[in-house]
Amino acid sequence: MAQRAMRRLQDSGVTVKREDGTCPGTPEEFQLDKETIRLMDFPGELFKPCPGTREYLCCGYQILHVGTNCPLDCSYCILQAYFNQPSLRVFVNLEQNLEAIGETLRTSERKIFRIGTGEFTDSLALDPIVKWTAVLPSFAAKHRNVLLEFKTKTTCIEGLLSSPFRDRIVVSWSLNSPAIASQEERGAPSIKRRLEAARACQREGYILGFHFDPLIEHPLWPEGYAETLELLDRYIDPKGVIWISLGCLRYMPALKKVIRRRFPRSHILDGEFVRGLDGKMRYIKPLRIEMYAFMKAKLEAWGVGGLYLCMESSDVWQKSLGWSPGSSEGLSDYLDDRARELFRIP
Repeated sequence: MAQRAMRRLQDSGVTVKREDGTCPGTPEEFQLDKETIRLMDFPGELFKPCPGTREYLCCGYQILHVGTNCPLDCSYCILQAYFNQPSLRVFVNLEQNLEAIGETLRTSERKIFRIGTGEFTDSLALDPIVKWTAVLPSFAAKHRNVLLEFKTKTTCIEGLLSSPFRDRIVVSWSLNSPAIASQEERGAPSIKRRLEAARACQREGYILGFHFDPLIEHPLWPEGYAETLELLDRYIDPKGVIWISLGCLRYMPALKKVIRRRFPRSHILDGEFVRGLDGKMRYIKPLRIEMYAFMKAKLEAWGVGGLYLCMESSDVWQKSLGWSPGSSEGLSDYLDDRARELFRIP
């Protein structure tokens, strides 16, 4: 993998460095480098649970750690404060460890593993270069208890469209209102272009997911999100959507200084925030409930299933969606049932 990736990167004209070191300093002290990709072995766990929190309901997601940082450079991205490594990093030892990861999966064959690569980077942004879509779907196909999700804001779907694998593969797009997409997700394609890519994948037999996370309060936010939902209705068949997550803007306190420095014209921090149980800054609870309830009404009218909240308390679930899974285990079971329903997983 390392030699192939190095050759592809060099042929594409991207600066390549192979090294194992880290960048010293704090997030406020370095400039993000979105033009350099470092290929390196990751010494830690390449397959691990999503770093949720005990204070809120978590979905039991699992991560394949393919790399860190993202070239899209959204203003609110938590990775700006999460890593002290400013460049894009691709972990070239994942492929050689897939068999060992497979052994772990085989020890729990009655458990459904919902696995994604988009937690610490965009799943597809670098795929034209690193070609994870040529490697990971065949790995998932060997394990009947695995559902693999590619989560993206891009239109880099060529690798998926040329792949022969469809079963237990979910392609998900992160969406927002058109105003937030243009002002705060400036390295990403427009909402319309994302949904055109999603439609192309759905027509080729892929099951889709969508993630409205973060929902961001801004002037005329109901009209903005309604516009995105109208586009969703225009381009996508809701029967082929496995789930849609909702999560309001939240951030570690250290991120505020980074956003103020890197995106001085951004207005995403202008709202009223309080410190949550997990230490992150969040919108006040009434606003979160209002936004979730608005989205729920629109999405249910569209006819989609699998709606859930990301990192929220049971009472917020009840007050906004009208029900709660009651626990993280309950939420995990709910999403596992969606996987069984759409993919006929035993």
